[in-house]
Amino acid sequence: MNIDNFQEDIKKCRFCFMCRHLSGVSNVTFREADTPRIRTAMVYGITLDKSKLSNADFIETIYSADLSAACRFHCVNHFDETGIVLAARRDIVENDLAPEDVNAIAKKLVAENPAPKISGTGDVLYYVDSDTAALASEAKAFDKIAKKAGVKYRVAKGGSTGKALYVLGFAEAAKLAAEAFAEAVNKTGVKTVVVSSPAAYDALVNDFKAWGVKLDAKVMHVSEFIVSLKLKFSKKAGKLCYLESDFLKNYNGNLKFPRALLAQVKAESGEGFTTDLTNEKTPFMFGTNNEESYTCGEGAVVFVQLRPEIVKKMAKYVEARADKDVLLAVASPYTKTQLSKNAKLKVSTLTEIAAECL
Repeated sequence: MNIDNFQEDIKKCRFCFMCRHLSGVSNVTFREADTPRIRTAMVYGITLDKSKLSNADFIETIYSADLSAACRFHCVNHFDETGIVLAARRDIVENDLAPEDVNAIAKKLVAENPAPKISGTGDVLYYVDSDTAALASEAKAFDKIAKKAGVKYRVAKGGSTGKALYVLGFAEAAKLAAEAFAEAVNKTGVKTVVVSSPAAYDALVNDFKAWGVKLDAKVMHVSEFIVSLKLKFSKKAGKLCYLESDFLKNYNGNLKFPRALLAQVKAESGEGFTTDLTNEKTPFMFGTNNEESYTCGEGAVVFVQLRPEIVKKMAKYVEARADKDVLLAVASPYTKTQLSKNAKLKVSTLTEIAAECL
């Protein structure tokens, strides 16, 4: 079984309470089962008795994880609880035990053509995934910035990087989707692929490498791309607070470019927010500490489809801790969409803020 590859981490995680506060789900469900330690303890039980893999409560709990990876990133030993959950999902799928809602989402994803439709000309390709497409203002903001910089670019719409399938436990289908996606992009000969979605960024940078899928172009999150343009901004962003992305922070070593972009647009700290202790030059981080995830389930990619009521509670959790008079900046179109739908807050993506400051 896939979980057997994590035996050492499983044995150690099940006794440790230190990251209990880092589960975005348990912070709103108040269920001990939704904490990293208890999830791992449940997986440990499966390693002792494989027949328990079919337990309905276990499966429900495993698919209720938000996969923020905050526990792994901030763990002093970097025990891979996120990897354990993903391995458990693979085992559930490979033993034909996936629940109906998971199978329904996966079936729909597999039925879609993984190769995106690509139009335009240029060495830069901007990928509009489903989360970016759901926020029309994001692509418009990118277009405004590209035109200001004189950058010709192609647009890739639709398709699939395989990320959603992978987090659901359908690893083989995920790799096939990734291969089709890469083939379509590589045929264009573009040198740079720019993405607004942190999930897409993580897929193209990390998942593709792990799956042996070669993408010929350099991959950049939109914040890195904008920073690289060295634009002159005529306006200041003013007071705001930055809500970090799970994928950019916890999966990609606290990617520096979102904060670098906020510095370029002269962002100022909203009163009452904490300083990111890993980087004293960024005093506009959201939250009561610099470890929790506030993304509304970004790490689980399709979490709003699986657990919509939990996502609503996560948005309210953010709302309760935010200054409603201070703009909340996010790196993820997904997070903006969920906060806009479920909380009364002023929210803008980094791309939108940069476009407004031109």
